[in-house]
Amino acid sequence: MAPSSREGTDGLAVVETGPAHAALIAALRAECFDDGGWSAESVAALLGTPGTFALIAEVAGKPAGFILGRVAADEAEILSIGVPPALRRGGIAGRLLDAALTRLGAAGIGRVFLEVGVNNGAARALYASRRFKSAGRRPAYYAKPAGPAEDALVLSLGLADAASA
Repeated sequence: MAPSSREGTDGLAVVETGPAHAALIAALRAECFDDGGWSAESVAALLGTPGTFALIAEVAGKPAGFILGRVAADEAEILSIGVPPALRRGGIAGRLLDAALTRLGAAGIGRVFLEVGVNNGAARALYASRRFKSAGRRPAYYAKPAGPAEDALVLSLGLADAASA
């Protein structure tokens, strides 16, 4: 896929990628979320923006998840992270998040932010396990195809704090 890859003993590799894989990332994201998705064009435009990055998880050479992030000055934001439902609960999201945090720490980023749905218990547990802390709340942030919009929690992590844990 791309030259930067770290494969674990479990056959899971985390691969750094970019705009050339926008269609793959858009397809993965559509499989992971029921929010109407992001088009390949919008993902390509996002990845063409300075400071934006993407990592893809592969299991046995097949796409198994993604993470998108953006850096601004000494802070970063995780824009989206997803693992298809059939592959969840196997540690893929954690590996993607860890790879992104390692990449950001090596780049000198001091703090990482993200939003997570208040009802997304699995994601909240993942972020808590990496020591993300509450930094705010965004009412009605996540639109739903049916039913009311869901609030988002804004979480942050100081990478210096995480490294000392």
